[in-house]
Amino acid sequence: MYKIGIVGDKDSVLAFKAVGIDVYPVNEAIEARAVIDKMAVDGYAVIFVTEQLAQNLEETIDRYYRQMLPAIILIPNNQGSLGIGIQKIKDNVEKAVGVNIL
Repeated sequence: MYKIGIVGDKDSVLAFKAVGIDVYPVNEAIEARAVIDKMAVDGYAVIFVTEQLAQNLEETIDRYYRQMLPAIILIPNNQGSLGIGIQKIKDNVEKAVGVNIL
C-alpha cells in the first residue's frame, strides 16, 4: 500500500501528523534531498514539500516530476505561499491540455 508524507520545516508540517500523514521535519536542503530520496525508495506515492524548502531542491523535484511515482506536490508553509506550487500546476495543465485553462 502506498504512503503519503510531508517534508518541510517543523512548524509547518507537524499539523499533518494529526490526519495520519507521515511527517519529516527538516531544516536544510541537503537533509530534505536525502529524506525525499529515501521516501521514494520506501514506496511513498505522494510527497508534499513546502515551497520555501523546494526553492533549493529544484533538481531533485524535477527528477521526480518525470516519473509516475512519487508525486511531488508543493505546498505553502505556515508563513504563506511563494506561488511556486500553483505555477507548477499551471505548467502541468498547459502541458497536458495544450493551453492554460486555469
